[in-house]
Formats: sequence, C-alpha cells, structure tokens
Amino acid sequence: MLSASAFLSTPGIAVAADKKPSGASPIRLGIASYTFRKFDDAHLIQFMKELKTPYLNLKDFHLPMTPLDQVSVLAAKYRAAGLKLTAAGTITFRDDNDDDIRSKFEYVKAAGIPMIVGAPTHQVLPRLEKFVKQYNIKVAIHNHGPEDKNFPSPLDVLAAVKNMDPRIGCCIDVGHTMRTGTDPVEAIRKVGKRVLDIHMKDLSQALVKESQVAVGDGLMPVRGIFEALIALKYPGDVDLEYEIFADDPMPGVIKSFAYMRGVLAGMGYKG
Repeated sequence: MLSASAFLSTPGIAVAADKKPSGASPIRLGIASYTFRKFDDAHLIQFMKELKTPYLNLKDFHLPMTPLDQVSVLAAKYRAAGLKLTAAGTITFRDDNDDDIRSKFEYVKAAGIPMIVGAPTHQVLPRLEKFVKQYNIKVAIHNHGPEDKNFPSPLDVLAAVKNMDPRIGCCIDVGHTMRTGTDPVEAIRKVGKRVLDIHMKDLSQALVKESQVAVGDGLMPVRGIFEALIALKYPGDVDLEYEIFADDPMPGVIKSFAYMRGVLAGMGYKG
C-alpha cells in the first residue's frame, strides 16, 4: 500500500528528446454526467457547450431507461446539440438473469451508445460476457474503492476479466483507485489494453473519500496519468466525475478542465 506522499513522487513516463509531442492532444477530455445530477438535459447541454467538449458519459438522470421508445429520441437531441455519447452509466448488474441484463443492453443499443460503464457482481460476469458478444457493446467495469465488495480497485477488475472477451475491461476511477492505496498511474500501466474508460477526480487526502477537490488542488498525479494513457495509445476518454457541490458544480468543473488542459499544454499538446 502506498502512502499519500508516494502519489506525489510517482514518476511519469519520460518523453525522449527527439520525440517531443506536438499537435492536437491525444487525450479527449469529457464529462461523466453524474457531475450534473441536479440539472436537467437542457442545462447539461449548455454546460457542455461552456466547457467546449462534446464527449459525454450519460447517467440515467439524463437519459432515462424507460420508456424505451423515447431513449433514441433523447439521445438524438444530445447529438443534435453536437455532443458525442461515449458511454452510458454507471449501470448496475446485480441480477444474474437474462431479462435484467438484456433490458439494459437494449437501452444502450436504443441510444446508439458503444459502451456501458458497469457495476456488476462477480457472479454475473459470465452472463454479462454473453451479452457483450451478442450486442457488440463494450462493458467498462467501474471500481468504487474500499467500500466496493466486488471491485474496489482496477486490479480487482483485471483479475476477474483478464481471460474474458476483450470488450470487457476497466473504467478506472482514479480517485477510488487512490483510496485503495493503489497508484493510479501504475494501475493504468498494469491494466493496459483493458483500460476502456477513465473517470477523473482529485483528492486532498489519498485515502479519504470526503476530501475530493477540484482537479489540480489535490494529490492526483494528473500528468503521470496522461503520460501513461498516451504510452498505451489509449483510444478512449478521460471523463471528469466531479461529485462535490452538486447544486453548483460549474466553478469546480471549470477549474478542473482549465488545470487538465494546462497540463496537456505543458506536455506540448494543443486543444
């Protein structure tokens, strides 16, 4: 287990002098809509425009699962506003039966979304894999920290899915990862190609859930995370999941985006 100070000293991946990065950033910054759970779809669209990012991981607050015939209508509304729907969730999978799992895959299919950020049990994984193959929809299992009896760390996810269909992998929540005593940068390296999504947050105390702060105000090794993802040629998104100040999240969200964009600019990337 790492101490809080270890997160501050974790080395990034060095960039060779003759291979300095240039051009557009390979890191796509997006939003997990749980951030705006107190706001409706119209406000969510406006916030996304203010943040100048199209990449959106939709929670069911903003895309209800029923009625199914309205799912595609609302998804189309987001797309008409210029947004790209990258994932749906977090969606729980607690019932090990076909009907429950099928209904959730049908929901995501109706929305035209390519990936579920999921919270399954170990028991449901074999059945979940069957539906991943049938629907060709990825499942990124979200780790939820020490309180999670199934998948507290991305390394727990990896151990469970390493021999399964490659469309099943990890949504690494870096904050919850840190709270397990696991270095988020090292977790990304170890999970490798099974990293399907990233939820970004920051903590002022490595092991304390209630210490969340705007990204850049805490201990999170943001540059190291970006460097590890770039080294993997990670094709996905880094979605800010800002869980504090639910009634007025935008100041912290804007600050977090400014910091992350500043880190990328410092690495030599534009945009």
